[in-house]
Amino acid sequence: MKILVVGKGGREHALISAFNDSATDTELYCFPGSDAISEIAECVEVDGLEALIDWMCLNNIDLCVAGEESYLVKGEGLANLCEKAGIPCWGPHKQSAQLEASKEFAKEFMKRHNIPTGDATGCADIEEARAAINGVYPAVLKFDGLAAGKGVAVCPDEATAEEFLQEVMVERRFGDGRLLVEECLIGPEVSVFAAVVDDQYLIFTPARDYKRALDGDHGPNTGGMGAVASRQLVSEELLNRIEAEIVKPTVDGLVKDGLPYRGFIYFGLMITEAGPKIIEYNCRFGDPECQAVMPIVGGDLAAFCEAGAKGDLKSELLAFSEGWSVCLVRASAGYPESSRSGDVISGLEEVDDSARVYHAGTRKNAEGQWETNGGRVLAVVAGGSDRESAVEAAYAQLEKVSFDGMQSRTDIGTFNF
Repeated sequence: MKILVVGKGGREHALISAFNDSATDTELYCFPGSDAISEIAECVEVDGLEALIDWMCLNNIDLCVAGEESYLVKGEGLANLCEKAGIPCWGPHKQSAQLEASKEFAKEFMKRHNIPTGDATGCADIEEARAAINGVYPAVLKFDGLAAGKGVAVCPDEATAEEFLQEVMVERRFGDGRLLVEECLIGPEVSVFAAVVDDQYLIFTPARDYKRALDGDHGPNTGGMGAVASRQLVSEELLNRIEAEIVKPTVDGLVKDGLPYRGFIYFGLMITEAGPKIIEYNCRFGDPECQAVMPIVGGDLAAFCEAGAKGDLKSELLAFSEGWSVCLVRASAGYPESSRSGDVISGLEEVDDSARVYHAGTRKNAEGQWETNGGRVLAVVAGGSDRESAVEAAYAQLEKVSFDGMQSRTDIGTFNF
């Protein structure tokens, strides 16, 4: 089976590794890919989505998998273009991917289908945003569009809110777009993923990610400094409630609204005193949650995604470990405000075979050494039968990998437990 994955980061490295481990014989490609991905998949060099579609047709690609979210809504949309060309695509159509591309669209969808979430007000400019906050803190401020996981701020006071408003609504850090002022929900966060095929779905292993840069959930917001995944993360009773109140109504709502969906969907949830409420949707696997979840997904992911892209949800093709998986991120100097490239990475060859290393912001230099090339550089993932042993195993392997200016949290898998 010829599979092309769209993206270049740690999530795509994890997905391609999982396809490579599948029972189905696969021939793997990636666009645009990376030096690390090129070790298990051929990286495709074309200019733009239309050229990529042409390349896939010429090379008889059997399945296109959307990793990175931006391609789902760029131009006509990856899945839309694939459908026109007759290429099965594991990823939703552009109109359906608005659930992630526009937080205001998503909030209206949630309200329309009575899916539990916090109240929110959409704002066109900074004055409307100030009025919507109305002196109530903490205030949750969200840029409406895609922002690589950095367009959200939980502001404890007026000063931090004003700083974010200036950055988003005046300086336009993320480009033109509206802003949502949301009710601040309180409770532990849980990430739930599902594979959706039209009106059917399969829930994957739940996860929890850590967005703040520093221990104890302090410091600036990041794209994610680590994650844990396990079936034991939430009780069976709570997972059943999440399915009944959030997952199923979302899938039913997509069908009712005529929004075609075949692919992964992420439910970012807050477990409040009133029960689970959804914070946001992502129309693909999360990052770095994907890196934590993939090692405990067994079976044939390649065959599963191909069947799903063709409209057949074959749950029997997958199995899920009952253990724990812990993902630890090494970030570069300056992250998240900036990133530093060119720092040589050492110790990768010392990581045990029982663990996995997924590259996100790395490259090979002229001497063939791995070096930093981005904010979140790589993730080290290890597992165990219980949370404590998985955390210990992951940190033992992470200690072997180092580079100048590296940043990591020391409490992934222990904080909020």
